[in-house]
Amino acid sequence: MPLRRTQSDRRTLMKIAFFSSKKWVVDAFTAANEAHGYDQTFLEARLSKETASLAAGFDVACVFVNDTVDGAVIDILVEGGVHILALRCSGFNNVALRKAESSGLTVVRVPAYSPYAVAEHTLGLMLALNRKYYRAYNRVRDGNFSLDGLLGFDIHQKTVGIIGTGKIGVNLVRLMRGFDCRVLAYDKFESPEAMEAGAEYVGLEALYSKSDIISLHCPLTHETYHMINDFAIDSMKQGVMIINTSRGPLIDTAAVIEGLKSGRISYLGLDVYEEEADLFFEDLSDQVIQDDQFVRLQMFPNVLITGHQAFFTKEAVKNIAETTLQNIRDLSETGFSVNLVKAADVYGSLK
Repeated sequence: MPLRRTQSDRRTLMKIAFFSSKKWVVDAFTAANEAHGYDQTFLEARLSKETASLAAGFDVACVFVNDTVDGAVIDILVEGGVHILALRCSGFNNVALRKAESSGLTVVRVPAYSPYAVAEHTLGLMLALNRKYYRAYNRVRDGNFSLDGLLGFDIHQKTVGIIGTGKIGVNLVRLMRGFDCRVLAYDKFESPEAMEAGAEYVGLEALYSKSDIISLHCPLTHETYHMINDFAIDSMKQGVMIINTSRGPLIDTAAVIEGLKSGRISYLGLDVYEEEADLFFEDLSDQVIQDDQFVRLQMFPNVLITGHQAFFTKEAVKNIAETTLQNIRDLSETGFSVNLVKAADVYGSLK
């Protein structure tokens, strides 16, 4: 059932169905819609084959990171009259792009809602893991002021490896250079901004073997799926810190669990998880988590997991809403948007 429906008395240019709607989605898009006057319907349901029919009669389906937009869903959307798929996120790994194009479904996204937000959250995970803020907080609340088990290390002048140097990666380069770190970078396409900020491009093997901290900032493609696997972990320094604020399936969960057990990985920070669709963005506090690997990760004292919140700042949410609706406006008025997603432009890219 819809959470709420808003209409403009001035004009109704497009009918938009929002899937996976939470309060922040309703609030942000209601405010942004003051400039557009679209007919907006907010649905709690996640988009899937079973729920796609809810978009019948709408021009636009607006989806988020854990909505499923495979071939079967696209057929249902198009049959129901949807001709625009508006992603309110930067990633598009959940969309069958070639099927969308062949079906006449135009796809747009929000490529850079706040690269600062994600880079800053990444740094926060590094600091919290290193200095064990989460353990110290709980101890002090219990009246335990012992420092045993809280020993950290200076990030100053450590070597940080950044995989993926788009806008987020470049911002993290700048943050880590502020700690006087040596920054190694890997991307299929070298960024002049990253080099100007102080990054040194190397191959993946060199990045793995030399980095004290490794942070992932690349999209999920067939090339990057499980790029952090047994082989990659075996190539890393003993005691490495791994941070992932990009896409969950970049990491083979079983492999990092073995790495944690062996001590090869001493710190693991995750804002994403490869099977997060059944977990993140929901309140499951009164339920038994059925994902055994996720529960196993939670048992390690040197693992810190946040629920896909790296993007979640006031500035980012405002930009997501405004950019998404502007994408729709541009398509409706000119047939073009600078944020179009085309299969030929994205497959095989590590940007």
